[in-house]
Amino acid sequence: MYKDRIRHSALLSKVMPAQDAARLFRNGMTVGMSGFTRAGDAKAMPAALAERARHEPLRLTLITGASLGNGSDGLMAEAGLLARRLPFQSDATLRGKINAGEVMFIDQHLSETAEHLRSHSIAPVDIAVIEATAIAEDGSIVPTMSVGNSVSFVQQARQVIVEINLSTPLALEGLHDIYTPGRLPLREPIPLLGPQQRIGATTIAVDPARIAAIVITDSPDSPSTILPPDAETEAIAGHVIAFLENEVKAGRMSAELLPLQAGIGTIANAVLHGLVGSPFSNMTMFSEVLQDSAIELLDSGQLAFASASSITLSSAMHDKFMRNIEHYRSKIVLRPQEISNHPEVVRRLGIIALNTALEFDLYGNVNSTHVGGTRMMNGIGGSGDFARNGHLSMFVSKSVAKNGSISSVVPMVTHVDHTEHDVDVLVTEWGLADLRGLAPRERAPLIIERCAHPDYRPQLRAYFEEACRGGGHTPHVLEKAMSWHVRYQSSQTMLAA
Repeated sequence: MYKDRIRHSALLSKVMPAQDAARLFRNGMTVGMSGFTRAGDAKAMPAALAERARHEPLRLTLITGASLGNGSDGLMAEAGLLARRLPFQSDATLRGKINAGEVMFIDQHLSETAEHLRSHSIAPVDIAVIEATAIAEDGSIVPTMSVGNSVSFVQQARQVIVEINLSTPLALEGLHDIYTPGRLPLREPIPLLGPQQRIGATTIAVDPARIAAIVITDSPDSPSTILPPDAETEAIAGHVIAFLENEVKAGRMSAELLPLQAGIGTIANAVLHGLVGSPFSNMTMFSEVLQDSAIELLDSGQLAFASASSITLSSAMHDKFMRNIEHYRSKIVLRPQEISNHPEVVRRLGIIALNTALEFDLYGNVNSTHVGGTRMMNGIGGSGDFARNGHLSMFVSKSVAKNGSISSVVPMVTHVDHTEHDVDVLVTEWGLADLRGLAPRERAPLIIERCAHPDYRPQLRAYFEEACRGGGHTPHVLEKAMSWHVRYQSSQTMLAA
C-alpha cells in the first residue's frame, strides 16, 4: 500500500504505529509540526501524544506553520500536552487555555518563526513531525497541501517523524518550491522576481538517518469553515472592486493589478470571490493561503497564477481540486512561509494586501487579535508581514458585531496590531475610506462617514469633536477613549443610553 510512497528502501523498516513513534518524545521537548491553516498537518501524532499526556507527565513546546486541523490543537490542549504554543492557532479549546493562562502563547508574524529558529533566539526543535505525500529515492520529503515552517523544522530537528498520508495524490509532487535564505549577516537577496518563478527544489532535503519513524495515515485535511458570501461581505467586495477600478483609471496599476494577498477568513474570501466576473484579467496572487475563491478565480481564467504556502478548501472544492490536480499543477506553487511572507519579497512585488480587522479606530489603527484588548482570538498570522511591506494595505470588517451591540469602529482600539502608519484603506459594508495622504484629523471624519454603522456615527462625531477641542496631532479624550469597551462589559452594548 505504501511502497510507492517510500522510495528509499532502507526507510521501510522505520514504519511503525503512531503510538510507538510517540515514545520518542520526552517531557520539555520542543516539537515542530507541519500544518498551515488546517492543511498539511500531521493527523496521527497529535492524538498519540495527547493520549500519552493523559497518563504520564508530558508537556511540550509546539511550533507549527499556523493553525492545525482535525481538532488537534484542542485535543492536545485538553490533555495538558501543550506548555507553550506558537506562532498561530484557531482552536476554541486551545484559545480558552491560552486566555486562562494555562498555555503560554507566543503570537508572531508568520515570516519570523523560521528566522528565530535559525538564530537560536527560541529553543531549537528536538523532533519534527511532517506530513508527506511520499519520501523520494534520496530520502527527501514530498510535502502535501502546505509547506509552512516544515523546512526549518526538518533542518534543525535531531529526529524527524514522517506521516505518509495515503489520501493525498502522488501528483502533488512537483507542486512545491523549497528555498531557504542564507545565514546572516552575509545573506544574498532572495532571487524571486514574480509569483510564477521557481527558485528552489521540489522536496525537503533531509539526511535519511535522521528519520526516526514513519507513520502511515489515510485522512484528508479538515475542510475550511468559510461561510458563503452574505449581503455585508458582498457589499465590502463591491467597495474594494470599485476602488481597484479607480486605481486602474488613475493609472496607478494596470487591469492585471498587482499580485494579490488575502488573509484567511470569510470576508477576505468573499472579496476575492467578488473578483470573478470583474473587469480585471491575467491577475496573479502572492499570498500565504489559497481558499476556495482563488480556485474559482483560476477556473474563471482571470487569475493566471497563484503562489502561497498552503491550500485550504471546503470539502466540495477540495474534491474538485484533487480530481483535477494535473490541471492546477501548472498554475500553483507552494513555498515555505518565510518566503511566501518575506518582507523583502512582499515589498519587491508590490503586493495588494487584503486582511481582516476585529476593530479599527478613528485614525486607522487596527486590532486583529484581541477581543476587548485582552482575550486572544487566533493571532496576527501573516497580516503584519503584508500590511507593513505591501504596496497597498487594506483592512476589511463588518461595521458591527453581536447584532449591533459592538461597533467595529471605535474611538481607540484596545490592542494595536497594525498602526495607522501601515494601513492605507479601511472597508466595511457601508463604504471605503482611502487614508493615503491624510493627516489624523482628516482621517477621522472620513472613517466615521464611510465605514461606521449609522447607529454609531453620532457618538463617534461627538467624541471626535470633543477630542479636537483638547488639541493635539492625534486628538483623544483619554478618560473616554476606552469607555465604549467598558460600557459593553457592563451593559452588553457600546451604544450610549
